[in-house]
Amino acid sequence: MTSVVDPAPDTPVVVMGVSGSGKTTMGSALAERWGRTFVDADDLHPAANKAKMASGVPLDDDDRAPWLAVVSARLNADDRGTVPVIACSALKKKYRDMLRASAPRTLFVHLDVDADTLGDRVSSRAHEYMPPSLLKSQLATLETLLPAERGVTVNAAAPVEELLETIDAAMTSRVEAERTS
Repeated sequence: MTSVVDPAPDTPVVVMGVSGSGKTTMGSALAERWGRTFVDADDLHPAANKAKMASGVPLDDDDRAPWLAVVSARLNADDRGTVPVIACSALKKKYRDMLRASAPRTLFVHLDVDADTLGDRVSSRAHEYMPPSLLKSQLATLETLLPAERGVTVNAAAPVEELLETIDAAMTSRVEAERTS
């Protein structure tokens, strides 16, 4: 994968969406493309959250709050001064607000995928603690990005390389529009 110009090198990026939308795949690909650090927020869940999900019980706001605090702390630049790309579901606006409280300039990339494609994806993979049965609760919880939120929504059913180009173009356009306004 070739490195390209990062459209916002000083801005944390959160790749968001429900289970199966491609957050880890796209987040790690974007981080590699832009020469950034990649963080998968799934790795930051406490053991109790993982056990709850593994048993088929969706997390509630109380479960997510401490986890989101840990994710928020990771939005800032690392020891090398590199801001990360983080894969994090960020399903509700209030969760994204929590993340923005730590890093107000965070940009969100919402990977939007239709329910049938998501169902196919999650049923054909093995995940440490996220059973396919939880997809329905995630879709019910999801609040899409609002126009006032910093971010872009992309159809994540496209192939990875095509999606990278789409995200690059959308992010560049969004950042340029902000610079000129």
